[in-house]
Amino acid sequence: MAVDAVLLVVVLALLYQRALPQASAALGFGAANEPAPLFTLATLDGDSISLRDLRGQVVLVNFWASWCPPCRVEMPGFERIYRDRAQDGFTIVGIVTDINARERIRAFLVQHDITYPTVLATPTVIRDYGGIGSLPESFLLDRDGRIRHRVIGFFAEPALRAAVDRMLEE
Repeated sequence: MAVDAVLLVVVLALLYQRALPQASAALGFGAANEPAPLFTLATLDGDSISLRDLRGQVVLVNFWASWCPPCRVEMPGFERIYRDRAQDGFTIVGIVTDINARERIRAFLVQHDITYPTVLATPTVIRDYGGIGSLPESFLLDRDGRIRHRVIGFFAEPALRAAVDRMLEE
């Protein structure tokens, strides 16, 4: 009996930890509303992307790795939303945490038809965003560069789409 109760509590806690941020993003409650740490990071091709230059857009900052199964699952949904809403002021910055793997990352992105911007993580950006304890981890920023929602783990396409649509209308 005691083991069943402990197991039930653990399962409910995990559901709460994973489902609440999704619902919060989708429905727009519990927004964090704190300034996003600024960064300028290198792309795979040696260019750079600055978060400051993306002000005025709704931005999904997504930390991921090519070896991460939940990352691989969420990326096609991210790509669909990116393609649907980029012209309306939405973008994604995928921050890849793989180390010394530019060619493998490039091949992965081509194979999975991922076209949204991807940059290489640095220890500084990882630290500035709270250490990134697990992957994937996503931060949804409003047009003013403020973190409105943080989702640790898989970010479901319907929840992200609802959040993006709502934030683009604000």
